Amino acid sequence: MKQQLKLGIPKGSLEKATIELFERAGWKIDVHHRSYFPDIDDPDIQCNICRAQEMSRYVESGTLDVGITGMDWISENDSDVVEVADLIYSKVSKRPARWVLAVPADSPYKRVEDLQGKKIATELVNFSKRYFKERGIDVQIMFSWGATEAKVVSGLADAIVEVTETGSTIRAHGLVIIEELMQSNPKLIANKEAWNDDWKRAKIEQVAMLLKGALRADRLVCLKMNCPEEALQSIVKLLPSLHAPTVSPLFNQNWFSVETVIDEREVRELVPKLKAEGAQGIIEFSLNKVL
Repeated sequence: MKQQLKLGIPKGSLEKATIELFERAGWKIDVHHRSYFPDIDDPDIQCNICRAQEMSRYVESGTLDVGITGMDWISENDSDVVEVADLIYSKVSKRPARWVLAVPADSPYKRVEDLQGKKIATELVNFSKRYFKERGIDVQIMFSWGATEAKVVSGLADAIVEVTETGSTIRAHGLVIIEELMQSNPKLIANKEAWNDDWKRAKIEQVAMLLKGALRADRLVCLKMNCPEEALQSIVKLLPSLHAPTVSPLFNQNWFSVETVIDEREVRELVPKLKAEGAQGIIEFSLNKVL
């Protein structure tokens, strides 16, 4: 029977970003309506979709060989898995997810210690219990299925532990953050037995390398141009690059082709300077992977 790597794709907020990331890395994943088994254009991989909250459990048990989930859910489930690679989806988020402790803006609670004996609602139950226990603060942790901010507003809880990036949603509900408990980024994780299998490990490392290459290419562009010989040195001095610009002579002319990889945010300031120095035929194009 042909070996296959069982890959978990996180359902929910990370699903679209994950599929787009795999496409930039070289794999096309097609999700069918109401199906939890997407098609992928690699006979060596079998895809499954499951919630990020449960991913590490399935990977730890061997139901999946490898999957993508946040460090928060690995910690919540206390999962014994191999953390293969950090995958920060920079096109989706410019900052990590933050799990914070929030209370009503007009409440008397200003510090973590002020919540002694109080009720706290959260989806991150196990982590929150450990957090308060380590600090010797006795609280009642209640699981929240969602709309956690409303639990405080309606008086069902005194505080919440909730995930946020900017804190804008929390502030919109009249709450203030009094403590940051942890930060979390997506991770590629593997089952320990799969990691120790030579064939599966090689496949996992291939996936990790190309995913990281796709992430590294985010916001990088290749800039190409032609310039006359007398302007070459001044143009090269203007160009930032990963290592050094590539310079090639054009056929039978005193002109050169210059190529470099730079952050796309630098292009708008750089192009007018290059034009002023004599660069012509400037071309900018995005990259799929940088390895």
